[in-house]
Amino acid sequence: MTFTALHRSLGVGPGPLTDELLDAAVAAGVIEANDLDWKSELPPAKGLPQTDFPKDVAAMANSGGGVIVFGVREEQKAATARADVGELDEAYERSLRSAAITAISPPVFGLVIHRLGSEGKRAVVVEVPASIDGPHLIYRNEYFGAPVRNDSDTVWMKERQIEAMYRARFDERRHATEALDALFAEASAGRDAGKRAWLIAVAHPRIPRLRERLNRDQARDVLTKTGRLALTYAGRGGIHPLESVDRLNPRPGLRRWVAVNTATGDRSMWKESWISIHHDGSVTLAAAVGGHRMSSDGYFEGWQVESSAIECAIADLMALIRTTAEATDNGEYDVRLGIDWSGEQPLAILTKDNMGFTYDGVSTPLHRYTPVETSVNAVGPALDFYWHVHDFAEDCVNQGGVSNVRMIQPPARDESV
Repeated sequence: MTFTALHRSLGVGPGPLTDELLDAAVAAGVIEANDLDWKSELPPAKGLPQTDFPKDVAAMANSGGGVIVFGVREEQKAATARADVGELDEAYERSLRSAAITAISPPVFGLVIHRLGSEGKRAVVVEVPASIDGPHLIYRNEYFGAPVRNDSDTVWMKERQIEAMYRARFDERRHATEALDALFAEASAGRDAGKRAWLIAVAHPRIPRLRERLNRDQARDVLTKTGRLALTYAGRGGIHPLESVDRLNPRPGLRRWVAVNTATGDRSMWKESWISIHHDGSVTLAAAVGGHRMSSDGYFEGWQVESSAIECAIADLMALIRTTAEATDNGEYDVRLGIDWSGEQPLAILTKDNMGFTYDGVSTPLHRYTPVETSVNAVGPALDFYWHVHDFAEDCVNQGGVSNVRMIQPPARDESV
């Protein structure tokens, strides 16, 4: 579900972007605005970064986001008729996304591209997300400028506007850090980190889109989808926190749904886990990763953590971020993962040999595991996201002196997921 300038101008609630919605906007003569730009044709594919497309995207991003609609004629800024823009193939779509990244600084990630209509009135809608990384700049040889929407026009920012936008960027970064700090502190509170290591992972939308709160059925659906997706990132060769929580009966918490731990009793408590989905799209995961069972009657020490446990937790976290983002209409997320251990013995991360039988890798003793942070476009292409899961996992295990990610193995980038 999404809510764009087209929905707003027609007075309809959140919903998919459809050909019928575009027809209604044209029939109503909807006028261009800060967040709506009519274009009769697509820019040429050749030399796309040198066209006005990057400038139009940057202007939208600098103005709080919006939609650029290709395939609508306008007069005096009002939509008058549909126009056919032709076929939008996959290569051209990649070019549009690439131009938003390579021709704009800092890049604009997370474009959502919609193909609408049939032959004779085909249209393309480019949904530009709001951004906290402004001002987004356009470079032309030795010169640069920061475009911005002024009602229906695109103009260049003055020095004071650029200064104010940089100040807003730094303020937003501070707020984002504070949001992660609060989530992390809350998720780690009350854990018996003096007896066994706990993996704490949190994610917060960079720009939360406050839509209707997920109900219990929707939260259950998110957790169910997360379980399936996580297994595509990392199979069943390790302990998944998702399999130790009640995914079918999420319980209400403070502005969130909580999947409570089901690993109770002496024989199961070693894999205790807790997961929550917040109403603003934030997610948290807390899982005991130290002291896991290594045989039918043997357990590792609380300071010993299997690298596979870290990989499985990351697969679950990233799958949860992606499915939650889809359900809550969020895009980019800030992510933080740490391992909480307060015992006397240094933390050690264990890995297996090439045959997968014995543990031959032990990390350099870690008296403190430094939290690892990243930002991710949760609704980006599936393969790109899969590789981000891999790279994040690699950073997390590398800190422990482990070279290789064993379980999370995405296909080559020229293959499909």
